[in-house]
Amino acid sequence: MSDSDDIIVSAHGLVKRFGDFTAVDGIDLDIRRGEIFGFLGPNGAGKTTTMRMVTTLTPPTEGWVEVCGHKLHGTSDPVKEKIGIIQQHIALDRDVTVRENIRYHAILHHISRKETDERIERLSAMMGLGPYMDKYVLNLSGGWKRRVAIVCAIIHEPEILFLDEPTAGLDTQSRHMLWKLIRELNRNGTTIFLTTHYMDEAEALCDRVTIIDHGRSVMMGTPTELCESIGGWAVEYQGEDGDKALRYFSDWEESRRFLDSLPREMPTASRATNLEDVFLELTGRDTEATQEVRFRI
Repeated sequence: MSDSDDIIVSAHGLVKRFGDFTAVDGIDLDIRRGEIFGFLGPNGAGKTTTMRMVTTLTPPTEGWVEVCGHKLHGTSDPVKEKIGIIQQHIALDRDVTVRENIRYHAILHHISRKETDERIERLSAMMGLGPYMDKYVLNLSGGWKRRVAIVCAIIHEPEILFLDEPTAGLDTQSRHMLWKLIRELNRNGTTIFLTTHYMDEAEALCDRVTIIDHGRSVMMGTPTELCESIGGWAVEYQGEDGDKALRYFSDWEESRRFLDSLPREMPTASRATNLEDVFLELTGRDTEATQEVRFRI
């Protein structure tokens, strides 16, 4: 992550309504150049809608967005040249080759033939696509299609890449393969905006995260800061109803004192708090009680 506080994307007061339904309700974002920024929330929380507003794909009902110092004006904004987008549903032509798909995206960005060839060679090598360049997309697995989609999205060398749940539906091996590629893209200077509902993904990749629920931001910070906000240590034990219960403590010694107070025959476990704990604390109950909990770094 960059040491600079240079902000590459700012969004303030974003609201999106569809008739009487409010999908996004006053989201604020500040994404720093060079970081991997995670946007977490349950399905239907407003992640994709927010991303679509930030990337000019749909206009906000209220609020404003600034990308690379440029305030967005409409869905045809020229700042699109600084943005790469990979949506949940991969937009590739299944009936042509990998190379032809990538070349088509280069044409859309008015990149010269010579420059296109140079970029295809470099990016395909980075993504390990060499053996697949002349294969038809329809014959590729989901993980390899994601790799092709990433090359298509970055062929014009965007400053920020937006990934909307990039590993949804992939097997474990493909997920970890894409994590490695995302880290490599980031090391090479690309800022990453990642929406996901996988907590392990956010914990493994992200410098900072925002958790949203019902279209509202409920907490922002680094994964470590979010975990510490509810207590750095968790104790799992059997509750009165027989189900697993959790309590959080500021340190290991405090958790041990609580463990010692429980019946010896009760199944228990002590561990470090993780991002899933935070997520469930904030989104697994009435969010009206959590709207004032904000951790901005």
